[in-house]
Amino acid sequence: MITVESGLFLRVQELDNGPKPYPLQSGFSQDNAYRVLGLYSPSETSEAYFILANDRDEIWFISNKHFRVSGLYPHNTNFRLSLSEPVCLTN
Repeated sequence: MITVESGLFLRVQELDNGPKPYPLQSGFSQDNAYRVLGLYSPSETSEAYFILANDRDEIWFISNKHFRVSGLYPHNTNFRLSLSEPVCLTN
């Protein structure tokens, strides 16, 4: 079983030769942090995919290799956070 921390937000750090799909070509931006909606790891591979909503509100499965942790904000229910604006840590 895989458990994902509530309120985990990730920022894009796309790898040049990483697995497809590439987040920056799939509606994601380096200007936002994205809430992890889930994690999928097919049994036939060692790859893990984060389930995230892009800037067009589409759901994507993107390799974990393209993301880095931005922060834990368990009380924030937004799908995205702007990295250029301060994050409010209260309810």
